[in-house]
Amino acid sequence: MAMNLRLRDDQQEALKLRAEEEGRSMHAVVLQAIDRYLEQEVDREAVRKLGATYALRHAELLKRLGE
Repeated sequence: MAMNLRLRDDQQEALKLRAEEEGRSMHAVVLQAIDRYLEQEVDREAVRKLGATYALRHAELLKRLGE
């Protein structure tokens, strides 16, 4: 899938500098950033689900600890 990405001038310049420093294309840097973001979101969702599960399971204990 092709798409256009509109960056502010400062974002484009920072991306260009980062890519040059790493010896990679701007495209490669953006793809890596997207992959990292998606991976982090999966992890965050897993933590939220576990937290909700344990909060329900241990509601009474959490209530007592809060007193």
